[in-house]
Amino acid sequence: MIIRKAIKEDAKNIIDYFNKVGGESDNLLFGKDEFKNMPIDNYEKIIENINNSKNDIMLVAVIDDSIVSVGFLQSLKKERLNHRANLAISVSKKYWGQGIGKAMINYLIDFAKQANIKVIELQVRCDNERGIRLYENLGFEKIGIYKKYFCINNLYYDAFLMNLYL
Repeated sequence: MIIRKAIKEDAKNIIDYFNKVGGESDNLLFGKDEFKNMPIDNYEKIIENINNSKNDIMLVAVIDDSIVSVGFLQSLKKERLNHRANLAISVSKKYWGQGIGKAMINYLIDFAKQANIKVIELQVRCDNERGIRLYENLGFEKIGIYKKYFCINNLYYDAFLMNLYL
């Protein structure tokens, strides 16, 4: 497995990856095929914007030339909040339980330290026990509950707000 920064040439493969993994789990912020109408050049610009920011990063994990995980760290752009960043990660179901999520998050944490980020925040469904356990093992703390955070098939799900203090 190779973990590296996403580049604009990854845009089509990232969109394809998102469309696939969105159907593998209801723990993500998006569902199956939600990106199918996203123009590739739009996503290329998103990747370029992230790469041009000193406090943001998008990572891909690649096995046999296929993207198996994508992770983001995006800073909050307000002067009073730029010490904070939001983390989001997904791993293809075929590769769950193989340490890819942990490796990606550790890479994102190292990047945050170098970027002088002091707080990494994330939201995770309250019933996503595997995700919660991973985040807690990496030092994240539950700081609250966001009621009705997700709406999936007209059902609402709460999310834990979790922070890692660097």
